Amino acid sequence: MGRSLTYKILEKHLVSGKLVPGGEIAIKIDQTLTQDATGTMSYLQFESMGIPKVKTELSASYVDHNTLQEGFENADDHRYLETVAAKYGLYFSRPGNGVCHEVHLERFAAPGKTLLGSDSHTPTGGGLGMIAIGAGGLDVAVAMGGGPFYLVAPHVVKVELSGKLRKWVSAKDVILYILSVISTKGNVNKVLEYSGAGVGTLGVPERATITNMGAETGVTTSIFPSDNVTGDFLKAQKRGKAWIELAADKDAEYAETIKIDLSKIEPMAAVPHSPGNVVPIRKIAGLKVDQVAIGSCTNGSLRDMTVAGKILKGGTVAPGTSLVVAPGSKQVFSMIAKNGVLSSMIDAGARVMESACGFCIGNGQAPNTDAVSLRTSNRNFEGRSGTASAKIYLVSPEVAALAALRGEIVDPIASKTLKFPAITLPKIFDIDDNMIIPPSASRRSVRIVRGPNIGEPPRNTALENSLHGMVAIKVGDKITTDHIMPAGARLKYRSNVAKYAEFVFENIDKNFYKRALELKNDNKAVFIVAGESYGQGSSREHAALCPMYLGVKAVLARSFERIHSANLINFGILPLIFGDPADYEKIDKNDTLSIDDIFECLDKSKNIVVKDETRHLDFKMTYSLTDRQKSIIKAGGLLNFTKLHG
Repeated sequence: MGRSLTYKILEKHLVSGKLVPGGEIAIKIDQTLTQDATGTMSYLQFESMGIPKVKTELSASYVDHNTLQEGFENADDHRYLETVAAKYGLYFSRPGNGVCHEVHLERFAAPGKTLLGSDSHTPTGGGLGMIAIGAGGLDVAVAMGGGPFYLVAPHVVKVELSGKLRKWVSAKDVILYILSVISTKGNVNKVLEYSGAGVGTLGVPERATITNMGAETGVTTSIFPSDNVTGDFLKAQKRGKAWIELAADKDAEYAETIKIDLSKIEPMAAVPHSPGNVVPIRKIAGLKVDQVAIGSCTNGSLRDMTVAGKILKGGTVAPGTSLVVAPGSKQVFSMIAKNGVLSSMIDAGARVMESACGFCIGNGQAPNTDAVSLRTSNRNFEGRSGTASAKIYLVSPEVAALAALRGEIVDPIASKTLKFPAITLPKIFDIDDNMIIPPSASRRSVRIVRGPNIGEPPRNTALENSLHGMVAIKVGDKITTDHIMPAGARLKYRSNVAKYAEFVFENIDKNFYKRALELKNDNKAVFIVAGESYGQGSSREHAALCPMYLGVKAVLARSFERIHSANLINFGILPLIFGDPADYEKIDKNDTLSIDDIFECLDKSKNIVVKDETRHLDFKMTYSLTDRQKSIIKAGGLLNFTKLHG
């Protein structure tokens, strides 16, 4: 049988392992990216390895998350990141240059390359024919040092597109439809590979929207072929030499196939509080809207801003509704300022934000109490907007712009009076990389600037053969990394683990920090019990690093999401899975637990038995760990493992 595009690229980058779905492989990484919320810790970890210069073809450091200068912490971190980039040979994208995924797509992404990013939406690069994967910052640090990235050889799902999208229907509706089909869980170690005649009807920004939000399904990544459309995009960015044609073999074998007729897709929305809660817009038409936010790495492209601006032209934002727009990059911002789109937005009453993550991560523009907020971003987790009682709906730029004018959700397909605006994108984009600082020619003389908020990355101790402690918290299904480590304003403490750890689970149980610290100080293990799909959302490794700092030794869950499970392993925390999912109901917070003979169980791949001494019950726990991962956990994490084994 022929090869899928995914396996063709993996094969060219294979370092070890066999390309058989389900087995562990290691691949060479060509490019890396970080952003400031995850980058500081990643570079602190890279520094601890003692490597004089990054060994990738290209590594880029972006500042796009914490750009609000509230206190000294964010500005200090940005200065650290800039000097680290100069010292170790990275490109540095300055604050204001844009969101990492949009900028990387424009300026650095290349078909056939591998990209590892310390952000869960790194698969955006798959829209350009890359294998682009989100990972924890420590994995990215290892890749920058020339080490391979380990992953499970994926099951590749073919998404066969036919037809063409109707007016008022866009790429956001496609990925929302896919989420309605495959949901946000049960897709670990899969790749969505797009093919079919419908692919050619989608531009690269539209493909990138689909691969970007594909992260919400839990797949390893998503990828489109590299065709003439890809070539035209790269030419428009004056990077035509980076283009190569890439496609799957005609007789490629896939684990499963999903067929989608684009002409039958209708406007969709993800309703509170999960990207997987998808309904057609027609079912919520008429709902009053308090806030509209257009932008983010999902829908901040020139295409999306132009569509929104054309819809807003000549109108006025409805009374009682607030509209904010955030272009995805400086390039987009500059071009809409020159072509009149920005003035149409401003004249309509839009409030213009900087090209940054901003509202998407709850860093500014929190809506009013009990608000309905329509956003073109990719996540609508409860409380993520910065307002606990707000209800966030994820929609396309088209639906968002219409709602801003009407003050309510509008189904454009049902309207007989709405006219879709004509959109023409330039063949050549404005290119000005003045806000990207290339690797320094005099890097050895660079002095790294460290503010008082920046500390050394904490290390775990080696795992003990027996653990005795207490369940410090029990949580339900679909716990996200935002639940574990709050984002927004709290992210300013990301470089100070001791401080950031004070807020672990603060929106679920404000006493968790105190309880965990007391157990740790009493030399007792801290345990977390969770339901299905634990660790959804961000790649933020602090959701494992801060619990590790507080003495968490194991998480007992019904299931884990890929990136978070890898982060737990990287920091020496056992990710254990209930052998009988019903056992989750039998265990509770404050139960005393003990685990014996851990090493023998791991060495012989036997189930681990957890004894609940409070309830006099035994629970059989399974795990999905390779021999390498078992060694990492025994060592107390990847940093310790690397120091031991080189």
